[in-house]
Amino acid sequence: MDRVSDELPELPEYAERVLDVAEQIPPGRVMTYGDVAEWLGEGGPRQVGRVMALYGAAAPWWRVVRSDGALLPGHELRALGHYREESTPLREASRAAEGHLPRLDMRRARWDGGAEGGDGDGAGSRSARAGETAVAARAAGAECEVGGGAAHI
Repeated sequence: MDRVSDELPELPEYAERVLDVAEQIPPGRVMTYGDVAEWLGEGGPRQVGRVMALYGAAAPWWRVVRSDGALLPGHELRALGHYREESTPLREASRAAEGHLPRLDMRRARWDGGAEGGDGDGAGSRSARAGETAVAARAAGAECEVGGGAAHI
């Protein structure tokens, strides 16, 4: 009988890149699935979501989110604990909201990939270049698909 290898299968290169971005998002900040795809210049929100679903458990998965700020279904309470611990900006739920769960305040919580704290070194060289590109695109008023809807970046 053949022995089954104890080695884990190699992580696909795209998945490594997605998880690398997730790990660079500062505590208290988030990026949407579409933001991550745009940052990488490849794939889309669904591909990023698939990577996070399959491989994201060891990464800060709660920092890669839906563009509407809704908490990840099935993981709302775990995510909410992380958001409160990291002081991620939240919007309180209305009385009509299911389960009265807050949403992320995307206007305040969304990270554009730029250096936090203004020292210019916060995200590493590859990340800093990608962040500069995103900031330049925002300054130019470019539009792209983010999480299923057009958004200015």
